Amino acid sequence: MKNLFIKCGVLSSIFVVAICVVICSACSLQNTSKDKFQYIDVFAGASDIGHTSPSAGYPLSMTMVGPQSGSESWYYCSGYQYNDDTLYGFTQTRLNGTGRTDFGDLLMFPYCGDNKLEEVAEANKAATYQEKNAPFKSLYKNENQHGEPGYYSVYLDDAKVKAELTAMPHASIQKFTFDKGDEAKLMIDFQSGITRKEGVVEERVISSEQNFVDSTHISGHAKTKVWLERDFYYEIEFSHPYTDNVKLDLRDPREKAHRHVLSFDIPEGESLSVKVSVSKESVDNAKKNIKSEMLGWNFDNVKNSAQNEWAKLLNAIDIEGTDTQKEKFYSAMYRLYLHPDNVADAGEKINYSTLSLWDTFRSAHPLYTILNPKLTSDCINSMLDQFDQIGHLPVWSIWGVEGECMIANHAVPVIVDAYLKGIRNFDVERAYNAIKVSLTNEHYKTHWEDYDKYGYIPYDHLKSESVSITLESTFDDYCAALMAKELGKMDDYEFFSKRANYWKNVFDQQTLLMRGKDSQGNWRDPFDGFWYEHYGNGDGSDYTEGNAWHYTWHVLQDIPGLIDMFGGKEKFCNQLDILFRTSLTRERGFEHSRDITGLIGEYAHGNEPCYHVAYLYRLAGQPHKTEALVNEICTNLYKTGVEGLCGNEDCGAMSAWYIFSVLGFYPVNPCGGDFVFGAPQVESVTIHLPNGKTFTVKAENYSEQNYYVDKIYLNGEEVSADCITYQDIMNGGELTFHMTYSQEMDVKPYILAGGVNEGINSRSTAGL
Repeated sequence: MKNLFIKCGVLSSIFVVAICVVICSACSLQNTSKDKFQYIDVFAGASDIGHTSPSAGYPLSMTMVGPQSGSESWYYCSGYQYNDDTLYGFTQTRLNGTGRTDFGDLLMFPYCGDNKLEEVAEANKAATYQEKNAPFKSLYKNENQHGEPGYYSVYLDDAKVKAELTAMPHASIQKFTFDKGDEAKLMIDFQSGITRKEGVVEERVISSEQNFVDSTHISGHAKTKVWLERDFYYEIEFSHPYTDNVKLDLRDPREKAHRHVLSFDIPEGESLSVKVSVSKESVDNAKKNIKSEMLGWNFDNVKNSAQNEWAKLLNAIDIEGTDTQKEKFYSAMYRLYLHPDNVADAGEKINYSTLSLWDTFRSAHPLYTILNPKLTSDCINSMLDQFDQIGHLPVWSIWGVEGECMIANHAVPVIVDAYLKGIRNFDVERAYNAIKVSLTNEHYKTHWEDYDKYGYIPYDHLKSESVSITLESTFDDYCAALMAKELGKMDDYEFFSKRANYWKNVFDQQTLLMRGKDSQGNWRDPFDGFWYEHYGNGDGSDYTEGNAWHYTWHVLQDIPGLIDMFGGKEKFCNQLDILFRTSLTRERGFEHSRDITGLIGEYAHGNEPCYHVAYLYRLAGQPHKTEALVNEICTNLYKTGVEGLCGNEDCGAMSAWYIFSVLGFYPVNPCGGDFVFGAPQVESVTIHLPNGKTFTVKAENYSEQNYYVDKIYLNGEEVSADCITYQDIMNGGELTFHMTYSQEMDVKPYILAGGVNEGINSRSTAGL
């Protein structure tokens, strides 16, 4: 398999020698100092399309309890928008930073007052679900809400209640302090959920059972369907007994679950605490979870346990920089560990889900191999267990099942990358079999018969995404070939190596773009490289959440080969220049284009297919353009505050890009262990590696203006290659960048000629 990897000179290592990665809980993962909490903004990205939430969660956990300010819209993928002034209560589960909606189970609204029966009867006549929920909502002020890792609080002005939330892996505890304890009420909505559009929440519950065991216990089950059909089991416990239980009328005849208003008499000086545990298996398991994780009613003890776990993860990296740089960096570190979720019950074998692999294989998973190899192994073993259940590796795993979203099968590079890096705490033969089956047997959005017959997927056989699926599948094939060769499976190696070159069949030498081709070998005509649709609309888009200009660079495995197809580095860089300097995107409307955000010219940092593109200049002999762009993106497309993200967070993918780029390198090819140099964005970074060693990055002569790299040294020796390897990092040591600037070398004015749209949800508006 010739030229299917980035050559990185003396530092290159295609197959990293298997090293014993010490996966122990000692070393870097034992520091529980909370010093970094002061820099973490849990509200970052919680406005517009960042889709984050300030929910209180335990790292990598099933429970994420937090405020709900809305639903029934793509804007409310997490159930929350910072700029809303109203809260409808607090839900126990959610997706954080995704572009799809689900969860939002067990909405709880505490308030002082009566049962609101007359208001409910009147509201149920309203036309919209939001209006029907009007009796149970409260205004609040942003200055009266507070969030930090593992904790959220807010005062509800109309409800006259202070709410505090914290959580363990499978259970939450919510502490409600009422202005008038003898008027304390808690409305529980067993129908609630986060949905993509109106008219869905009424039908999301397929079946529901609640068991009001006694005045301090409720258990139950709901089968729901929004994104996927799922079983949700729960146990609810109250610190004080309720004195009355009123079941409210259904808002809509399609509902299968009621709302209940519980009354409490809370003595002065005390609060009502509510513990909620969840399980996807059974009520008994939900009860076991609450007993395993949350004995007693000490809210502060639970909060401290959650925050200790957060501190261990956050303290893996120390940086020296400004407060703004620290806020952006440590907030990104925090978001890196909100997902995936361990959906296995307490004491059971870990089962990670919410695996948004189309997003995370590019950045988050390579970062986990450095910071947390055990998480990598646990994710892989979870993927293999899911393979046994569904017959292929997960594409987008949610709640422990396949969510059937996005394209290709990017569990493959995660597994192979780990194997090549020596992270092998899984059954290797079982893993390889799962890879081979997943890349040869038909399942969700695979078209192997056409793929192998034509060497690409013809657009007249597949009305949407044909080019993107072809390109992304070739990367999976490349990864499979690497593992096959390592295991001595040479027939498979040749088979997958051949496939890995199929990308060449959709490269049009005339336009120098990846272009759809029909089953007769004809290019799509007419063709507009700037045209795009959202994925899966079937309207003639050959790309997934992008266009030809975004996907032309998606040959992660063979950048040298792609450069050759352009006719050399100069033509390659000229085409890159057009990407960054031109704003010609046309769209059919927001529904088709909302992922195309964070624009520099036509480059879209708000979505994953472009993540690696700024680093390609380095591999094509123009590193200063990479350095200028990385600085521009880190400075203006990642910001502090609620509008700090230029696109969906996507389960840590966007944050991982930022973390890597601050370090000064990025995995253009996220399989095998080569990281392409960019330019560090802070003075110094120290990684406390899980094997007990440290790796330090220093930026000598760094300043806000000195964002160009003059020379690079690894452990005192000058580096001439374009990459650093995984093994170089894990060996520990010091990587030093000598930073510089001169007006003559500054390429920013040139490369940014197409304009930078810094605003959230910003996109080009210029026409042809």
